[in-house]
Amino acid sequence: MKINLDLHIHSRYSAATSGNMDLPTIGREAAKKGIGVVATGDCLHPGWMAEVRELPEEGGLFRLGGTAFVLTAEVEDSAKVHHLIIVPDLSKALELAEAFSCRGGNLESDGRPTLPMTPPEIADAALEAGCLIGPSHAFTPWTGMYAHYPSLAECYQDQSDRIKYVELGLSADSDYADRIAELRVMTFLTNSDAHSPWPDKLGREFNQMEMKDLSFEDLRRAIGREEGLRPTLNVGFPPEEGKYNRTACTRCYRHYSPGEMAERRGRCECGGLIKLGVRDRVEMLADFPEPVHPDHRPPYVHLIPLAEIIAMALGVKSVHSARVQRTWEELIRGGSEIEVLLEADLSELAGEERVVEAISAFRSGEVVVEPGGGGKYGTIALRASGEEGVRGERMGKKRGEEQRSIFDF
Repeated sequence: MKINLDLHIHSRYSAATSGNMDLPTIGREAAKKGIGVVATGDCLHPGWMAEVRELPEEGGLFRLGGTAFVLTAEVEDSAKVHHLIIVPDLSKALELAEAFSCRGGNLESDGRPTLPMTPPEIADAALEAGCLIGPSHAFTPWTGMYAHYPSLAECYQDQSDRIKYVELGLSADSDYADRIAELRVMTFLTNSDAHSPWPDKLGREFNQMEMKDLSFEDLRRAIGREEGLRPTLNVGFPPEEGKYNRTACTRCYRHYSPGEMAERRGRCECGGLIKLGVRDRVEMLADFPEPVHPDHRPPYVHLIPLAEIIAMALGVKSVHSARVQRTWEELIRGGSEIEVLLEADLSELAGEERVVEAISAFRSGEVVVEPGGGGKYGTIALRASGEEGVRGERMGKKRGEEQRSIFDF
């Protein structure tokens, strides 16, 4: 069976998160989105785990209504690189928490703790506890692995052969990452990193995987591409929409080339810091001029949340406006957001015609992306007749291929 999974979120115990990031709300909103397995996030925090352990557990996953929760945690190492850990069960979460506490980690201070440990030390502790681990949002310029290291091997050192996945982050996709030779053996994860449970955040990026059962072991096998289990889709933002895609000033968001950034010694004319963008970092790291996808790599579908599409079609600024929310509820009645975006027969969708037309435009890639950078998200607009996108191609088009719709996958 094919399952949609969002494997990286945070609870209300993490900094800068919504107070609504509680288990009942996350479970309810995940079901509306169409996410079958969602991360708990923050499974090292004792307060959060006291709530999680009240849920019935089966196969290492915790159940609430129609949603399964898998134990996960994100940690920051001594160099400020973030790592995503997927945990088999409650006993292993407690074992890992003890290991990190003994090394000086304050697990009660924040749902995403900072540990006085190096990447290989963190990886060794996680792997010895039977967990899975890999870099979070690997290309992000502040806390991503490639912001601090030129390779995964240099980051994880003697543990690098035991790393099975890399989380891409909102500013990268498979085309970006598959220009780097060392990543060809890796499974790519696309997750939301949501700090809010609402559908414009939760599940804004997700993975689809072939699994036999809803269990940690089947998730481990799917990530490892074992016994016929495997990822079948990565779904996420067009990378240009990510807020760190282009090299840009973090104050005024003016875009720069890497050469201009070097000439200005990393300072914008406004005085702000210029931050190297993901696109330019990939160019520096790339082994191939074009992406070279391995046979195991699933398609990557570029998509944005339904509420954003509705707001764009209706000319409404806020995705949380009553009009957008009412239209969203009408569209998902009897199904889920992912079904509407990927599978539904558009002729049968209820709602305003221009909204349905906008969904159709996204399915066929008929949109224009204005790239983000410096911490500001990019913007997307429906393409006018004859207008070219930012990359001179339709969103989601693979290099060297004819345009394909989501239904071709």
